[in-house]
Amino acid sequence: MKKKGTKNFSLLSLFLFLGLILTDGYSIGVGVGIGGGDGDDGGVWIGGGNPNSNPGSAPKQQTTNAAYNALQSWKSAITEDPSGILKTWVGEDVCSYRGVFCSGSLITSIDLNKANLKGTIVKDLSLLSDLTILHLNSNRFFGQIPDSFKNLDSLQELDLSNNRFSGSFPQVTLYIPNLVYLDLRFNNFTGSIPENLFNKQLDAILLNNNQFTGEIPGNLGYSTASVINLANNKLSGEIPTSFGITGSKLKEVLFLNNQLTGCIPESVGLFSDIEVLDVSFNSLMGHVPDTISCLSEIEVLNLGHNKFSGDLPDLVCTLRNLINLTVSFNFFSGFSSQCSSLSVGFDFTGNCIPGKGYQRPQPDCSAIPGGQLSCLRIPAQPLTCAAISLGLKVASSP
Repeated sequence: MKKKGTKNFSLLSLFLFLGLILTDGYSIGVGVGIGGGDGDDGGVWIGGGNPNSNPGSAPKQQTTNAAYNALQSWKSAITEDPSGILKTWVGEDVCSYRGVFCSGSLITSIDLNKANLKGTIVKDLSLLSDLTILHLNSNRFFGQIPDSFKNLDSLQELDLSNNRFSGSFPQVTLYIPNLVYLDLRFNNFTGSIPENLFNKQLDAILLNNNQFTGEIPGNLGYSTASVINLANNKLSGEIPTSFGITGSKLKEVLFLNNQLTGCIPESVGLFSDIEVLDVSFNSLMGHVPDTISCLSEIEVLNLGHNKFSGDLPDLVCTLRNLINLTVSFNFFSGFSSQCSSLSVGFDFTGNCIPGKGYQRPQPDCSAIPGGQLSCLRIPAQPLTCAAISLGLKVASSP
């Protein structure tokens, strides 16, 4: 009897405890957050308990309020929304907003690519402390990038391409601590490219189709990026001699359609992993360095529409992964039989090669531009590419 009474007392205590919990307004349940979707669906909660109403989630409640205020502030700065995307930006459930993606109740990504929105970027977006991706490609945003963006500690990808941003290079992007992908293509940025850009630990630097001027910073070769696109600007001067010295892991380099002059640095041969190199439509002169034949992974090599002269290095045409070789509209005077037997795309029109069709008129070939230009020459043979690499790195060391 004593044991039975003790058991009944324990059960009574349990029921009283549960009654107190329910009276105090607590709920029992498990909430599981699922964020994402295609932008039409927001965060979905499965199970009991609303995470936004749980008193134990005070910090997240504050974050949700901040996110709501930030997005509403941005919404008010957007003046045109032809697709009606922002019609879904109503209420405090920010994870249900079109183009907004969440992990739990926290906004981690905003993707409004091709939304054709017109407006400005507001400083309040820096309140989205968990934002890792901000993609705004193909809209009509204009003005400046707010300085408050330096507070976006989690941001890794920033795509502002194909908009109407203007002014000098947005320096604030250099202070976003964890940024690895920077895309500013197809805007109206002007002025010089800052040197610190190539000191930042970025994987992609995409600045093409702007109005940048001045010289390419001398520390270009020290960048950690795998893709650097500076095409279709108004950059001048020479390609920095640091280009390739560090043996970086660059995969693609595009300098086409600028106003670059001088020689291609011999150190270009150190880019052992490069797949695309396009320096076309500039005013580069002199010979093509023999070390370019060390680019064992190159697939696309475009030297067209410059002022290169001399013979095309024999070994260039033996690169095993080459798919397209363009040397058109230069002043080359010859190439080896190996180039003639190339099975890949090989465009050599508009040069000064005797016996070949579609070449420049002879008077144009009598005065070679940059004929007096002296470029450093390091023969690719009989030296091996590894020896050239070592020699260039030693020469560049202090």
